[in-house]
This record gives sequence, C-alpha cells and structure tokens, in this order.
Amino acid sequence: MRSRNLFFIPVLSCFVFGTAFANWQYPGSYLGDGWYEDDGSRFTISFRGGASMANATIKNNIGSLTSEYYIDQFTGIVVSAEYYAACADGGGCENYEYAGVGELAELPASKDFSSFSFAAGASIGWTIPYKPQWRVELGWDHITENEYNASPLYEGDLALSGGNVPGVVVHVQSGGVQSKVSTDIISAMAFYDFFDGLRKPIRQAIPYIGFGIGYADSKTVLNLSDLYGDLSSSVDLQNFGKLDEYGILQFYRSETSSSNIAGVVALGLSYGITETMFLDLGARVSYVPKIKWALNNEDSTRQRDWFSAEDVIYANFMLGLRFEF
Repeated sequence: MRSRNLFFIPVLSCFVFGTAFANWQYPGSYLGDGWYEDDGSRFTISFRGGASMANATIKNNIGSLTSEYYIDQFTGIVVSAEYYAACADGGGCENYEYAGVGELAELPASKDFSSFSFAAGASIGWTIPYKPQWRVELGWDHITENEYNASPLYEGDLALSGGNVPGVVVHVQSGGVQSKVSTDIISAMAFYDFFDGLRKPIRQAIPYIGFGIGYADSKTVLNLSDLYGDLSSSVDLQNFGKLDEYGILQFYRSETSSSNIAGVVALGLSYGITETMFLDLGARVSYVPKIKWALNNEDSTRQRDWFSAEDVIYANFMLGLRFEF
C-alpha cells in the first residue's frame, strides 16, 4: 500500500510543474487550476532598412548682404564692383557709371532640394492588453547623407538702388555649394494592425497604419565657393575664409546641427512567419520643418546662416523584421 502512495508522488509533481510553466509562458491573467488567459499583450522589437527619398524647398538665409554694380552707358552691360576694379586698374572703364547696390538676400535659390539615400532603424514597443490591434513603439531612424549641390546657389534679377543710373535691373548669379545632410529621428509611434482576435494570424498579410511625433537631429556640411566674384569683397564674409593670391575668398568647410520636432506617419503590411516573427514591408514619411546650413569661422566660434531646407519630407521605404514575445 505504501508503495502505491509513493508511485503517485512523481505523477502529481508533473501536474504542479505544468501549471507553473503555464503561469509564466504567456502574458495575461492567471485564472487558477492551470488555466491562463492570454490578453494579447506582447513585447515587440523590430529592425528595418531600405531606401530614402528627401525633398524640400531651399530658402535664402543670407540676411543683409549687398553687392555693388557698374553699368556701361553705351552697351548697357552691368558688371560687379570686383570686375570694375580690375578693369579700372588696367584702363578702359571710362564709359562705366555707378549703377547701385543689390541685396543678395532677395535672390531665390537656383534649385530645390531633392536627393536619394538610405535609411535604417529599430524600435521597441508593446501591444495593448485586450486591444492587441494597437501597439505603441519608441523608434530610431537614421537617414544617411543626402547631397545638395548647386552652381550657382542663388540666381535671379535684382533691382539696384542708390546708383547714378536709375531703374537698373541686373541678372545675378551668386556662389556655388557642395553640401551634405544626415538626419536621426527619435519617435514615439502608435500603430493599428487590421486583424480580428487576440492573436495575429500567421501566413497572412496584415495591413497597418501608424502615426506619431519625434525629435529630428540633422547635421549639415557646407562647402561654399565664390564662383562669380561677388562675395570676396565683403569684409564680414572674410571672417569665414581666407583670401587666396588672386583675391578670391576660400571659405572654410562648415558643419552645423539643427534640431526640430518631426511628424511621422507610416503605412505598410506585415506577414506572420511564425507566431512571434513577422516580416514587415512599409513606408515611413517624416516631416521636418527646417534644416539649416551655415558658415563657420576657422575655430567654429562664429556662425552665419547661409541657406536652409524648409518643409523637409523624408519618405523611407523599408523592409524589416518584427519580433513579438
């Protein structure tokens, strides 16, 4: 009789172990008697990468900066003060009259910002208990370097003032740039997955949408060149470069950081490979109000804004994996 009682001890211990195992294996509420209610909540972690398209409007941020011009009374040709000075030294500029000054801040950019690069990101999050269609995520996305190159940077017609000849309008080209920008976005996002029940189906496409807000940190590099000779005579700008043997200002390579609040929306499809692993194909569109490029002096203790990208749109098309535990 005693041996029979001893036989039931290991059997009973197996049931106790099975109940304890169920208690930590799934999220939710323990109901007792070995039953456990799955509330659909999951910890999520995801990784993604793909292509990025950037578009923005380039805005002139020079501020007050004037350039002087002279006009040939007979041909109507307008030249810069630098050209006139060189001509006057060699002779042959007797027909030129002072035409006035133009404000370079009034010139529009010759082209807007449009570039292709790559993006990568990662997120951690949580699906809402009893409403697992909703999930919240804290994410990071890095957009690699986009280039903005323009020659000229600014181009347009300027009405001159203060000259000896009234009503002179001159077509001006100013500066050339080679520049880059990279951006990191930290975002808080809410997503809605379109499925029924407490568990996501596997081997089935699940559409989703998402929206959120983020913090965008952008770093720009600016290499400015005085291709048209209208910048080198400015005493203020000479703080941001050195005059070469020909009197042309060689600007320093300048780096600038910009911080902004960003808006983010997402749209995509996920596909359940297993109950815990999902293939994710989607697009994330981020709006950044402004990214600026500025000139720095030699030791970066002084800065002057030169241009900015306004209403920046980053469209990232990425493939990734999401794990739900």
